[in-house]
Amino acid sequence: MAGRHLKELVTAYHARDDLAFRRAALAIIDEEEAKRHTTLARDLRSLLAAGARSFPVDARPPLPEPPRDRESNAPLADVTTGGPAVLEDLVFDDQLAARLQGLADEVAHWPALDAAGVPRRTRVLLYGPPGCGKTSLAGALANQLGWPLVTTRVDTLMSSYLGETASNLRNLFDFAASAPAIVLLDEFDSIGKLRDDPTDHGELRRIVNSVLQLIDRHRGPSIVIAATNNPSVLDTALWRRFDEVINVPLPSTRQVRLLLGRLLMLHVSDQKLTAAAKQLSGLPFAAVEHAANAAKRRAILHGRRGVEPEDLLVATQETSTRPWS
Repeated sequence: MAGRHLKELVTAYHARDDLAFRRAALAIIDEEEAKRHTTLARDLRSLLAAGARSFPVDARPPLPEPPRDRESNAPLADVTTGGPAVLEDLVFDDQLAARLQGLADEVAHWPALDAAGVPRRTRVLLYGPPGCGKTSLAGALANQLGWPLVTTRVDTLMSSYLGETASNLRNLFDFAASAPAIVLLDEFDSIGKLRDDPTDHGELRRIVNSVLQLIDRHRGPSIVIAATNNPSVLDTALWRRFDEVINVPLPSTRQVRLLLGRLLMLHVSDQKLTAAAKQLSGLPFAAVEHAANAAKRRAILHGRRGVEPEDLLVATQETSTRPWS
């Protein structure tokens, strides 16, 4: 099996196919993890993550400074890189991974879609429980495309001045139309609430109407990703404005186990790792990462060089007893 993946690795290198190279490398890493060669697997994964970009940084399209709120002069968004991870590094079910990979692959075919009169998919809604990876997905997509990640600052976007929030939204979408980027509208329910709120005096309706019009008109070159933990409060007219509506659910026990193994590279039996995953079942990815860090912290404070089963047991017990929503 390793021989086939090595051939794929060399072939991808010569073809300068970054995605195929990463797939072959990840397959080799998974094999080494299965063989319990945890140190080698960890080092390979770190090396791969350190160079995880589809394009060099210098080749990224230039992006102007984000717009600012007129009242506070604070920027309406933070512009960063997507981080070290790409889509294949994340632990999600195959169907969700395929849908997101399809969005990334489609970008290279935008000229052909435009020529054929087929709309681009540039408006995406992610919904699901908190801590399940919606923000991580946006960052991984940005990194895979070699684009900046533009994360809106809801506290600045929502102005106290009448009409300024709608103006801020227009400026933000104009910014999204200026150059390719992943624009993340986090906590989207704060600007997309149902317009039948009896406490609203008209400003909420104006904001939602602005959001509807701006999303309707957006065709790129950025991909706008709205993320919410509370889909039930979104205005019903918003749903059909998105090209893709994707549910990001709680992880399965198998996914929890896989993530724990990646984060810890444990020298423990599969049975103990499975037991820890079962205890964390039903919790979000954020809880799994918390448990892994707690186990590492406990091992360090007790003077151990690596995480032992007792560290994981204590960490999972503590993590599973605190609220995560």
